[in-house]
Amino acid sequence: MTECLTNFIVPAAMLFVTGMLGVMFKRNMITIFMCVEMMLVAAMLVFTAFASATNDIEGGVFVFFIIAIAASEVAVGLAILTRLFKVDDTLSTKEINTLGD
Repeated sequence: MTECLTNFIVPAAMLFVTGMLGVMFKRNMITIFMCVEMMLVAAMLVFTAFASATNDIEGGVFVFFIIAIAASEVAVGLAILTRLFKVDDTLSTKEINTLGD
């Protein structure tokens, strides 16, 4: 059972760390949103692996809620990005100061 979990947890940890580093160091807001989505996919992978290893349905239920949260995040995030691009003509976090006004 531990070998099976290791095959899923190691790639999930790599996905999560890659997403976290992208959120911390990237300046483009679209890239930041993609990195957040990578972190959510890593969480879904871990929940699915543990649900499969323990023969429990609760992990699948959590994955369903994560998918719903990711979809709503994309909808709200793209609406915000569209509005910011119309106002400032850029998506760089270094140059946007609209939210501070």
